[in-house]
Amino acid sequence: MNRIELQIDLHYEIQPPGAEFVFNIHAAETPNQRVSAERLSITPAIAPVMHTDLATGTRGMRLRADAGTLQVSYAATVDLLHHRADPALLDEVPASRLPPEALSYLYPSRYCQSDRLLTMAGKAFGRLAPGYGRVLAIRDWVHGHVTFKSHSSDAHTSAIDTLIEEVGVCRDFAHLMIALCRAVGIPARYATGTDYGADPALGPPDFQAYVEVFLHDRWYLFDPSGTAIPMGFVRLATGRDAADVAFASIFGDVRSHAATVRAVAVEDAAQGWVRPHLCDDALSTDGGVATAQPALAA
Repeated sequence: MNRIELQIDLHYEIQPPGAEFVFNIHAAETPNQRVSAERLSITPAIAPVMHTDLATGTRGMRLRADAGTLQVSYAATVDLLHHRADPALLDEVPASRLPPEALSYLYPSRYCQSDRLLTMAGKAFGRLAPGYGRVLAIRDWVHGHVTFKSHSSDAHTSAIDTLIEEVGVCRDFAHLMIALCRAVGIPARYATGTDYGADPALGPPDFQAYVEVFLHDRWYLFDPSGTAIPMGFVRLATGRDAADVAFASIFGDVRSHAATVRAVAVEDAAQGWVRPHLCDDALSTDGGVATAQPALAA
């Protein structure tokens, strides 16, 4: 089991007459991700409205703030109990047998225009054996064809743009992998977390975008950017693409300061807590991990 101490601090300067905020910064509650303690501080004191998506465990927070300074601080202790699976057993599921909540992740979305990649994806991946191996091939293809470069994209950059420019940040890698998976009939969704284990040379700790793909009976984790350690990802939110799950959506005249993000592993052999490490397992977010050695479940 992995225990992560998470800290997120946000700072805004709000102009009159005030602004509305929607945040996705709370650690999600899933069968394999447990929040054992958490603390939320909002200055000035504002009572937020919370909402939990029962299908994904995403916990959204809404609030309205008057003109002035707004500070939001969220801390949590999160236990990750990864499910591990044999990748050879992770088959693709045809649309006729998918659970209803997975169907929407087969369709094109704002940043993942899978309908425009049908021919390209079919030529590159259509003849590969269906299953975890084909998803891994898509992940590796995206990782090999796109170069990670900070500040190389913006809020308008889509999967098609990334395919053409061959450069991006974690969000862009995720969008392209999702679009290619959907183009060959594999449900894939966008997930946000923190970049646990990322190289400090890439900059200070930050939020992380990664991919969850539905295989066999659950969602499995993939990080096409290869910049962090999936076993240390704390899932915050999931959606069709970045448009659904921004860590902060702001409605009003607001100046945003850089977010401060911190995710630290707790090590205690007596309690069974170990430091997350790189692995080839398939990891599941709803209950597991799988790899071609084993996969992580979401």
